[in-house]
Amino acid sequence: MMPYRGRPSAGSRRGRSVVAPVILKDVEGHGRALAKGVSWRVIGTLDTFIWSLLITRQPFSAGSIAGLETFTKIALFYLHERVWRLIPWAPNSHLRSLIKAVSWRVVGSADTFILSLLVTGKAKYAISIATAEALTKIVLYYAHERIWRQVRWGRLEAGAETEGAVAAPSA
Repeated sequence: MMPYRGRPSAGSRRGRSVVAPVILKDVEGHGRALAKGVSWRVIGTLDTFIWSLLITRQPFSAGSIAGLETFTKIALFYLHERVWRLIPWAPNSHLRSLIKAVSWRVVGSADTFILSLLVTGKAKYAISIATAEALTKIVLYYAHERIWRQVRWGRLEAGAETEGAVAAPSA
């Protein structure tokens, strides 16, 4: 249920106030989307580095994959957030957070696979790294999303159209 606040209407009659409910929705500013992208990238890059190191046992390759991913994923995450901003469905729900986590993981895993393949030249490493991090990052991203739902900074409140007039008793 979306919160609403009453707003007096210019159409008051015979001492009765007319209040029209205003539907509010959360809208994220560009700064908030960017901050979420950077905070997630720190967590995500550490996860990728650890999995790449465990799988390849090559610190240089692990660092290269994680380093390249820092740039590609910030851009991809920002775009992902902006697309989800356009979808007004259930902004505070756990199901939305889970679906966002899965959709992001599809994009992120494809990026990790491509970068891992380019850096190592081995498909088995690329598949292993992308698969391992897909499992851990869904959980990490879900937690990240729920934490950001608690942060008010950068949230813009936008009123939607009024739903109709409701008569309120006058005092």
